[in-house]
Parts: sequence; C-alpha cells; structure tokens
Amino acid sequence: MTNEVTIPLLPCASIDDIITFYGALGFSTTYKQRKPYPCVGLQRQDLNLQFFEITGFDPAQSYGSCIVLTSDIAELHQAFAAGMRAAFGKVLVSGLPRMTRPRTRKNADGLGGFSIIDPGGNWIRVFQNPATTPTPAPAPAGRLGKALANAVVLADSKGDAGQAVRILDSALARPQADDDPVTHVEVLVYRAELAMALDDRETATQMLARIEHIALNADETARAAPTFEIAADLAAALR
Repeated sequence: MTNEVTIPLLPCASIDDIITFYGALGFSTTYKQRKPYPCVGLQRQDLNLQFFEITGFDPAQSYGSCIVLTSDIAELHQAFAAGMRAAFGKVLVSGLPRMTRPRTRKNADGLGGFSIIDPGGNWIRVFQNPATTPTPAPAPAGRLGKALANAVVLADSKGDAGQAVRILDSALARPQADDDPVTHVEVLVYRAELAMALDDRETATQMLARIEHIALNADETARAAPTFEIAADLAAALR
C-alpha cells in the first residue's frame, strides 16, 4: 500500500502561541478544539503539524521533534524568514521561538538542513530531500571548514550550542596563514549566531565586528554574500 501520510503530534504549553507563530510562517489552522483537551492542526501546502496543550508544560524541557523533507530548503527558509520579518520585524535567532540557517550537515551525508524551534520547544528539522539532491555537498576542507562542520552537527543537530562554541573558539584562537577568508567569515557569523542563541549579545556583537577586518577580493566577496546576509539579520536582531 502506498500514499500513506504521517502527521506528527507535538506538545506545547499553549496552542494559541503555536497558532500565532506558525501563522506567521504561512500555516493555516485546519482543526482546533478545547475539550476534552486543547489541540490544533496546522497546514502549509503539503506540510501538516498537530499540537496538543499540556498544563504546566516547560518548552525548554521538550523532546518533541520531527523531520521535514523538502525539494528546496533555501526557498522554504526564505519564505519562513519573510514571514518572521513581516510578523515580528526580524528573523528570530534567539530564545523561543527561533530558526537556524540552512547549512550542510556532515551527519546527514552532506545534505543541507535548518531547524525551527517553536514556542513549544519542538525542533522541526528541515532537510533537503535526498531524492531531489543527486550531488550532496562535498566534505568540508581546511581547518576552519572542518571545525565549522563539527560545530553545526553539535549545535544544529544535537542542540549542544555550548560544545559547538568551544570548538569554534578553539579554531578562531589559532589563526593560520592558509585559512580560507570566506570560511573565516562563515565561522565568525555562525559563532555570532550561537552567541545569540545563548543570549550572549556582547559576544555576538564582537564576532560581527571582527568580520570587517577580514580582507576579501571580489570573488571571495561574492562567495561570502549569503553569509553577509545572515550577518545583517543578526545585526538587526541585536538592535
């Protein structure tokens, strides 16, 4: 038998907060009830999620999670980011809720991915569908590239931002002449993003400031353009 559909049912402290947040991302409410227990169904095109409310639930302690496969993570991320800017005035990068950036995951065979951490503390993990990606990204090269890849696995996949910070800080403390300047920018921006996730605004500001001192030629500037866009969002969130 084919064409089965699985819809995750995730916990939250308030279905009203869930509706508000996911509404900003373009989801519509397909079902809502208050009794015998509060729950809500949400849908955005072929993406369906359901949530149930638990009195006294602590989102920070949530283990709720699900995986979403999509043919274009960049397009979906851009749509979610636009919704956040329209609803909240910025892309949410710290606290609950928040959203990470699309990055290659070495623990996912080189496929790209990002995560939404919603008001219920649930991790909605979005990955590029392997069926639509015949050529995954190559393995990271260079000292900084490998450090960045390891940090992404720890923070974005496993939720261990503290250990990811230690990896990046160690790499940044030992600069080498052959470090790729574009990767250097990527590391600093990701370090700033992690600082924001940890509510360390001072470090985030310092990391973004260090980017200005990295010399880039025209080709390197073009390669780093997507990362500079991330830096601009982080800077906006710091204001």
